[in-house]
Amino acid sequence: MSTVSIENSSGEAIAPNAYRLLWAGFMAILAAGVGFSVRGGILGQWANQFGFSMTELGLITGGGLTGFGIVIILSSLIADKVGYGKLMMGAFLCHVASAVLTYMAPAAFLSGGKASAFSCLSWGMFLFAVGNGFCEAVVNPLTATLFPKNKTHYLNILHAGWPAGLVLGGLASFLMSEVRDGENIVRAAVDWKIQMSLFMVPVIAYGAMVFGQKFPKSEAASAGVSTIQMIGTLLAPLMLFLLVIHAMVGYVELGTDSWISKITGSIMNNPAYGLALFVYTSLLMFALRFVAGPIVHKISPLGLLLLSGVLGAAGLTLLGNAETTVGCIIAATVYALGKTFLWPTMLGVVSEQFPKGGAIAIGMLGGVGMLSAGLLGGPAIGFKQDYYASAKLAETKDTFDRYKAATPSHFMGFEAAGLDGAKVGVLENGGQELDRDMKLLADGKLADEKGIVKGLADWWSTAKATAEVDKKPVGDAGVYGGKMALKLTAYVPATMALCYLLLILYFKARGGYRALNVEEEKAAEAAH
Repeated sequence: MSTVSIENSSGEAIAPNAYRLLWAGFMAILAAGVGFSVRGGILGQWANQFGFSMTELGLITGGGLTGFGIVIILSSLIADKVGYGKLMMGAFLCHVASAVLTYMAPAAFLSGGKASAFSCLSWGMFLFAVGNGFCEAVVNPLTATLFPKNKTHYLNILHAGWPAGLVLGGLASFLMSEVRDGENIVRAAVDWKIQMSLFMVPVIAYGAMVFGQKFPKSEAASAGVSTIQMIGTLLAPLMLFLLVIHAMVGYVELGTDSWISKITGSIMNNPAYGLALFVYTSLLMFALRFVAGPIVHKISPLGLLLLSGVLGAAGLTLLGNAETTVGCIIAATVYALGKTFLWPTMLGVVSEQFPKGGAIAIGMLGGVGMLSAGLLGGPAIGFKQDYYASAKLAETKDTFDRYKAATPSHFMGFEAAGLDGAKVGVLENGGQELDRDMKLLADGKLADEKGIVKGLADWWSTAKATAEVDKKPVGDAGVYGGKMALKLTAYVPATMALCYLLLILYFKARGGYRALNVEEEKAAEAAH
């Protein structure tokens, strides 16, 4: 997979296989979206099967995003030297390995308990993230290089693969989710392992599309910019400011997306509705990212980002106050309009203002966003749910004592009691799944070396007497925790909007925003 030289031309694409590589990148991001979406739809199954609290689930999902960010940063440093093709093949192998490890979680749970299952899922998500990180380190600078005349537009098209993956994964989760008729389970949810396997379809597709293809180097590498010079662009004040903003983008977009279907499903009292709403908003994002170019040409990238920040803050605030299904739909629509253009347009701004940064500048931006989502967004939103849900349920002390987690949740020095996901799951389905597990245990078809299932059954033998009394306060506490988490998260895009306004004023003082090439960036640096 050797590289090809770049020759500037009047056309949009600079290589004969440009569109094949663009769509291969689209499929790679789509694979990440499918995996992310399906995982969001099966968090409830993981909580019920393994007894995870919301914070523990947030750490698993956040760990995947953390690994994603670390790998983007590290692989971006060597992308031009190692070669884009080799990194894409490495991504393929990591994606396959992550699936194998994730499927081992039930066996790990039965042999080593909750901690072993947590470790297995966390490492599986980390490997999945490594594959995603390799892909992201390649496809962003690759797209900016292949389409130098219209970077922001094609980066938005590339990242339409993300909501496309969310749509496909969300639809699959919706069709495979549990179906209820009142208190009765009409159809059990399809096993989460089957749902997780769906992401391998686009993985195989992008692997086939990139195999044997030639890849160009980044614009900076082709212009003779050294790795040290690329790294040097990261120290520019404007670049540092953009990195801070993108950390907030990662927190609010990916951190929230880790939880949004679960929270809205609780508000609407139907998990399937939460998944359906997630599919709808993702489909809206998918369509809108194909028209980013004309919008940017009218109001500039920074104008689009300012509008996105305002809408994002408004949407999350509305979601945090929603009481009905219609209210959730309206609020989620506003939020989707706000988050649609944030990530790819930020990549476009960096590639247009710091072309000398090559793969490293774009990779650092994406890496910081993913690290923020993984280390802060997913865990923080999970913790806020635990904190407010447990505080709400503590008003009903006896119920709280029955359903609180065995160990408190922690985040950045703060502590919350949290609720035991397995116990809440038993309450929600009236013990039907637990009865099935006990029958399998009695028939010798289920191992329970740690006595976890038996312990849960012993607890339920007493707790079911108060189930009718407990169900409403437990449910109300979960909804309250989710809504409070969204209200507080709304402050993040509000802060971003202020930052974008400052950038607009900054560029206006310098004569207006315009895209630079490598030579123009060098000249601008010399002038300052």
